[in-house]
Amino acid sequence: MPTITKSNIAYDKRNLSDKALLKLYYNMLKPRLIEEKMLILLRQGKISKWFSGIGQEAISVGVTMALKPNEYILPMHRNLGVFTTREIPLHRLFCQWQGKASGFTKGRDRSFHFGTQEYNIVGMISHLGPQLGVADGIALANLLKNNGNVTAVFSGEGGTSEGDFHEALNVASVWQLPVIFCIENNGYGLSTPTSEQYNCKHLADRGKGYGIESFILDGNNIIETYTKVQKLAESIRKRPRPILIEFKTFRRRGHEEASGTKYVPQELMDEWEAKDPIENFRSFLFSKKILSQSIDESYIAKIKSEIDSALTSAYAEPKIIPSETAELNDVYKSFDYKEVRPNNETKELRLIDAISEGLKQSMQKHQDLVIMGQDIAEYGGVFKITEGFVEEFGKDRVRNTPICESAIVETAMGLSISGIKSVVEMQFADFVTSGFNPVVNYLAKSHYRWQQEADVVVRMPCGAGVAAGPFHSQTNEAWFTKTPGLKVVYPAFPYDAKGLLATAINDPNPVLFFEHKALYRSIKQEVPTDYFTIPFGKAAFLKEGEAVTIITYGAGVHWALETLENNPDISADLIDLRTLQPLDKEAIINSVKKTGRAIILQEDSLFGGIASDLSAMLMETCFQYLDAPVKRVASMETPIPFIGQLEDQYLAKGKFEACLKALLNY
Repeated sequence: MPTITKSNIAYDKRNLSDKALLKLYYNMLKPRLIEEKMLILLRQGKISKWFSGIGQEAISVGVTMALKPNEYILPMHRNLGVFTTREIPLHRLFCQWQGKASGFTKGRDRSFHFGTQEYNIVGMISHLGPQLGVADGIALANLLKNNGNVTAVFSGEGGTSEGDFHEALNVASVWQLPVIFCIENNGYGLSTPTSEQYNCKHLADRGKGYGIESFILDGNNIIETYTKVQKLAESIRKRPRPILIEFKTFRRRGHEEASGTKYVPQELMDEWEAKDPIENFRSFLFSKKILSQSIDESYIAKIKSEIDSALTSAYAEPKIIPSETAELNDVYKSFDYKEVRPNNETKELRLIDAISEGLKQSMQKHQDLVIMGQDIAEYGGVFKITEGFVEEFGKDRVRNTPICESAIVETAMGLSISGIKSVVEMQFADFVTSGFNPVVNYLAKSHYRWQQEADVVVRMPCGAGVAAGPFHSQTNEAWFTKTPGLKVVYPAFPYDAKGLLATAINDPNPVLFFEHKALYRSIKQEVPTDYFTIPFGKAAFLKEGEAVTIITYGAGVHWALETLENNPDISADLIDLRTLQPLDKEAIINSVKKTGRAIILQEDSLFGGIASDLSAMLMETCFQYLDAPVKRVASMETPIPFIGQLEDQYLAKGKFEACLKALLNY
C-alpha cells in the first residue's frame, strides 16, 4: 500500500458513483502518461515540438466528459485530454505528431492544429482567437437545427486580449448562442505573466460587460470542473445562451518545451505542483478506498501498453512521399459544377437587381442558406440588395450582425463545419481588413489542412467612381488572388453576376464575390428571370479582333468597351475575365498568340495587382509570339481620393486609350 498524503484540493464527491470517479481519474491519467512519453521522444528528436498541458488535465477531461460525444469541442495546444477522452486512436494521434499519412493533416500541419468530424473536434490555428467565433457558428447551427446541442471552446488567458474574443462573446450574447467559453487561466502567455496581460481581478468579470453569465472554477479540481460544466451544459440545452467559465490553473512547463520556465518564480512553481490535479485526486480516491494500488497499477500498465503499441505502429508507417498533384488537389474541395441553363424569358435588370434576384433564388433553392451582415435585415443593406428578404426568409436566415467582421467570417466557418452554407456581406470591401485573418488563414487553409470545406461566400461591394474616398472605394481583389484556397469572382454585367453568384453559393469552397458599386445602378442588361449558373474559370469574349488582346474585368470592361466604341478602327479581342481565381489561362494565352499584343487593364493600383501576374504569365508563355511588350494599365499608386477631379485623375480609365494606341504603334 503506498503512502497516502492528504490532498491539497478539497473534493466533494457529490452524487458521483465510484465507477464515475475512477473514469475521471483514468481519463486524466492517460494524457499525463502520453505527455511524459512525448517529452522523452522530444529529447530524442523523434517529435519536433511539444506544448505541454501537464497540470491542466482536469479541465480538458472534465469539460469533455460533461459534453455529449456529438457536441463539438474546440480545443487548444494544451488540451490533449480532449482528444484522448473522445477516444481518438493513439496511433492516429502519434502519426499526426510525426507527420505521417494516418494523421489528420497528411503531414501539412502539426500538433493539435487539426479537426476531425468523426470525433466532433475542431482544432485551433496559431492565431488563437478565430476559433472562438467558429464556435459561435457551430452554436448558431445548433440553434437553427434546434438539436439542443452545446458547443465548448477553449482559450488561454492570453487569447482573451485578442479582438476575436470580445467579438465572439458579443455575437454569442446578442444571438443567445448555446456555447461555453472556457478560459484556461494558467498564469503566463509564453513568458508574460497575467499581471501584464489584463487589469481586472478575474477574467470571468468580462462576461458581465456582454450580459453573459460567468463562473470561476478551480481548474485543478476534476470533480468541480466535471459536475459544474455538466450542470451548465444541461441548463444551456434547455435554455440556449452563452456562458463564460474561467478555470484557475497553472502552466508548469514552458509555453513549448524549448522556451523553458526560468521566468517563473520557484515558489510559485512549488505552490502549483502541490495542487497537481492527478496526484491530489489519486490521494483522495485512495483515502476513500475507491482506488487501490492494484487498480492504479493496472490502469498505468494498460495505458503504457496502448502507448507503446501505437508508437510502434506509427513508427512503422512509411514517411509521406511528396506529390505535387496530391498537394494541389487538396487546396480546394472538389466541386462538381452542374450547369443550370436559363429559360428564354428575360427582363432588364441593373447589376444590383441581378445580384439581389440571384441571392434570393439561391435562398429559395438552399433552404438552410444563411446570410449575415450589417443592416441587411429590415433595412435591406446599405445598397438595398436584401430588401424584403426578412419578410420571405425570416430573421433566422437573414441576420443583422454587430460591427465585427472577424467574428462574422468565423461564424460563417462554424456554420460550414455544421453543414450550413452562408453568405457574408461586407458592407464595403474595404472593411474586410477587419476580418482579414479568418478569411486568409482560416477559410483559405481549412480544406488543405484537414479536408474541412469552408462553404462561405463573402460579398464585396467595391470600387471607385462614386466619390466615396479612401475607405469605401478600394478594389482589393489582389489581396485574395494571392492566397491559395480562395476563389475570386468579379462580374461586370448583370447576367454574369446573377449566374456566377449562384455558382459561388453552390461551390463548397470560400468565394470572394466582388460587386462594383459604380456599376450597381449604371449597367443594365436583359437577364433570365429564373435560376441559372455560369461556370468559374471561363472568360467572356466581348469582342474579337486581330491587332491586340485587351484583358480586363469589373469596371475596366466598360472602360475598354467605351474606348473601342470611340475607336472603331481598332481590331481587338476584348476578354472579360469574370473570375480571377480560377483564371481562364487558356483563353488569354490563345488570344495573345493570335494577336501578338496584350494590354491588361485593372482599376487597382499597379504594383502587386493581378495585371502583374498576367503580364508575367504572358511573357513566360507567349514571348515568341509577341510583337510588343505586354502593357499594364492601372490606377495611381496612391490611396483613392474623394473629390471628383482627383478621383478621375487617379483612375486608370483616363489613361487607357493613350496606352492602347501607344501599344498598337510600337
